[in-house]
Amino acid sequence: MKPMLQTTDLCKSFGGLKVTQSVNLSLEAGARHALIGPNGAGKTTLINQLTGVLRPSSGAIWLDGEDITALPPYKRARRGLARTFQINSLFPHLTPLEAVTAVICEREQGNLSLLDRRFFKLTRRRKEIDEAHALLERLNLADDCQRQTRELAYGKQRLLEMALALALRPKVLLLDEPAAGVPEGESDELLAVLAELPQEISILLIEHDMSLVFRFAQRITVLVSGAELVSGTPAEIAGDPRVQEVYLGKHHD
Repeated sequence: MKPMLQTTDLCKSFGGLKVTQSVNLSLEAGARHALIGPNGAGKTTLINQLTGVLRPSSGAIWLDGEDITALPPYKRARRGLARTFQINSLFPHLTPLEAVTAVICEREQGNLSLLDRRFFKLTRRRKEIDEAHALLERLNLADDCQRQTRELAYGKQRLLEMALALALRPKVLLLDEPAAGVPEGESDELLAVLAELPQEISILLIEHDMSLVFRFAQRITVLVSGAELVSGTPAEIAGDPRVQEVYLGKHHD
């Protein structure tokens, strides 16, 4: 089976500073893969290369068999690569239903501004609105779909960001610290939503919450100083003394 997302010898340097070094990452269709590592390991730089925010110094990125190394972010998104961010980037004055419907219309038509609220009154596209509502219901946001985004609890905002990414119908979804800032009482809801995401979507999770990582991931890659330290199953990673030394700590269960 060919990888859905793959990097080959991916490197990024800023002057003499090597931030990622010969990273070879491979996600099959339907993968549940986590990327972990200490602060400064190069995780965000790697994600920014995958999404086109940063151009690699060398190496290549492949999406569903296509070399996307030189493509800008919007073209990668249209080919099926979507992401969320450490700090959410939402439209505070839109409702979740308006925002998700806007993304769906943009996906289908490619010429709508996400910041133009008039689209919602002018298009009257029942199909797109129904799809948006179904997606929000899947992510436990149906009861909040008519509230302004700025009024939502932070955990709900993280779920909405995920809904916006899913509205693009991605082949690969990159989740950049989805639990960051989410209160402990809301993290179980986040995990439940992650567990119910469509199986055909390959997911790369970047996260510091080890409880979430080890409950979600089927495979884990540990990044240290920009290079891959080890990849393996959660059990293999938890039992690896190198990982315990540099990241998990001796008392990890």
